[in-house]
Amino acid sequence: MNKVTIYTGAHCPYCLMAKRLLNQLGVQDICEINRDEFPEEFRQVQIRTGQRTIPQIFIGDNYVGGFTDLYALHQQGSLQTLLNVE
Repeated sequence: MNKVTIYTGAHCPYCLMAKRLLNQLGVQDICEINRDEFPEEFRQVQIRTGQRTIPQIFIGDNYVGGFTDLYALHQQGSLQTLLNVE
């Protein structure tokens, strides 16, 4: 299974929904990086993606986007492949 990294923030409902969806798909090991605890890392992600919102989701080396993008991949049936879940 590809590594999942999510940049999150406190009290973010979209962050919770993203983690919940991933857990439902069998992803147990999520690297969560809180933007308030690691502001420099979040700044680097902002530069890399051009986005300022949370969550920011990466699967392996692939930038997925936010929750809406993650959910769209799930609806299209592409998320399982990206995760390498069988």
